[in-house]
Amino acid sequence: MADELIIRRGMLERLREYSHEVKVEMKRVTWPGKQEVYGTTVMVLVTTFAFAVFFYFCDSGFKYLIYHLLGYLLHH
Repeated sequence: MADELIIRRGMLERLREYSHEVKVEMKRVTWPGKQEVYGTTVMVLVTTFAFAVFFYFCDSGFKYLIYHLLGYLLHH
């Protein structure tokens, strides 16, 4: 039972130390400004849209090729 109390105290102390270290590190963080967040958000949206269009055309092209290849192989 005494060992269990020591383990619980050790865990509680480690949790407090961890919490303290997190607070200290969070004060050191350089948070992005509003303009930077806006710019990176726009870049992510534009890139996502560009990839969507690219993959749409790739998918359409492959579908066209497979459709015609299967049509040729199955009818001849």
